[in-house]
Amino acid sequence: MLKTFTKKQNYIMKTIIAPVDFSAISSNAVLFAAELAKRSSARLFIVNVLQKDGDEDIAKNNMEMLESHLRKSLGSELICESFLAHGDLIATLKKIIAVQQPDLIVMGTKGANGLKKIFIGSNTVNVIAGTTVPVFVIPEVARFADFLKKGKNRIVLATDLDLLENEGSLDILKEIALLIVDPKVRVLSVRPENTRLPDEKRLEREFLLSVFEPEIKSQRMTIFSSNVIDGINYYLDKKNDTGLLAMIARDSGHLIQKHYTREMASYTHLPLLVLHDA
Repeated sequence: MLKTFTKKQNYIMKTIIAPVDFSAISSNAVLFAAELAKRSSARLFIVNVLQKDGDEDIAKNNMEMLESHLRKSLGSELICESFLAHGDLIATLKKIIAVQQPDLIVMGTKGANGLKKIFIGSNTVNVIAGTTVPVFVIPEVARFADFLKKGKNRIVLATDLDLLENEGSLDILKEIALLIVDPKVRVLSVRPENTRLPDEKRLEREFLLSVFEPEIKSQRMTIFSSNVIDGINYYLDKKNDTGLLAMIARDSGHLIQKHYTREMASYTHLPLLVLHDA
């Protein structure tokens, strides 16, 4: 039976968490998060987790400067809070997430100069593995302004077309997509050559396409490859109009094997939204 998408009229992001270590990479991700927060009227909650040898006075000063910069850049409409914590990054973030109940976590990552692929650091992977909150991974070269360019208005949802148990996991992708100028969604699946798409996956693809309409035009796309990541990268090589890549993390699966993947390959310049089917 074909599923139908129940539209949520009033769904909006309420809280965005942005971990920061005051590096240029994380500061860029925070700026990205701040733009999202302002445009969706969400609360931005900036977190710095001090390690054992961290200087709290320096951290407080850095946090004040960062908040001041954000308010000067984005104005009084930005709702922003900050928090300094001590301890292990992942364990502390889990506690903060439990209290703050964020709709989105935004984290930065460093690209590999001149290479097609980057490798997301273990902290980001551990956050992805340890939470069901969507994680938006922002490469150092990504800028929110790119979302406002018509030539970068394609959102690629890479999927294995397995049954999506949590239909609400796509809400955050749709909301972010609506912030892009004239957005278009491509539901991308990868499968080996000379294979037939099973009926249940065909129905799931139609359901995924229906989620975004009528507000956002969507289309299906198939790449034939024996390796899912290679297939996605091949597609992105051929299409330079993609502004955002989204993938669905599952407890097991072809795209992101949530609990034991240590490194995940993605493109240097594309923001990556990791959704969770849980």
